[in-house]
Amino acid sequence: SQEQIDELKAHVEDIDLKAAEAYERKLKHDVMAHIHAWGDICPNARPIIHLGATSCFVGDNTDIIQMKGGLQLLQSKLLGVIFHLRKFCDEYSAMPTLGFTHFQPAQLTTVGKRASLWLQDFLLDHAQLESLMKNLPLRGVKGTTGTQATFLDLFNGDHDKVRQLDKRVCELMGFEKSIWLTGQTYTRKLDYTVLSLLSSVSQSAYKMAGDIR
Repeated sequence: SQEQIDELKAHVEDIDLKAAEAYERKLKHDVMAHIHAWGDICPNARPIIHLGATSCFVGDNTDIIQMKGGLQLLQSKLLGVIFHLRKFCDEYSAMPTLGFTHFQPAQLTTVGKRASLWLQDFLLDHAQLESLMKNLPLRGVKGTTGTQATFLDLFNGDHDKVRQLDKRVCELMGFEKSIWLTGQTYTRKLDYTVLSLLSSVSQSAYKMAGDIR
């Protein structure tokens, strides 16, 4: 009912951590602990809190939101590195230095040219980062085993309303789409993809640091 929704909105920032801690000791479930604690604050809305959802609707969507936030933080720092490294490349574009092949002295190159190799690596990382941030999907609105059956029941069999709900949740969380299929959890391929990007940036930094040393 609208009364239940209004009650939830009025207490959306009211978090009783002590009550949640007590419920978690009893229930051994972090998400359900907070649901029960919020239900105490919103007694009229208690029956509809988490209705149709699963703990991973909360936990997994949150994990993906946090990952995207981390990628945004990484992007700002990576752009800072690119900006300063570009200036360095320009400043030392004509300064000669000895190049090496197979750890042996080879032909002359310039300090700016050497640094441009590091810059190129970071630019490749940033292109990959931009693509990942654009295409990273939310888990979205899916039930206990990844189906939308419970939400379909809530909307009396109206598939279009379920799709609209999924789209709306994605938009509110800052995502363009949700992933096509899940079980209870989203595929951990998403975690691997994010970790691969972090590894790539780390490799670029390691290469630059090794060359400077």
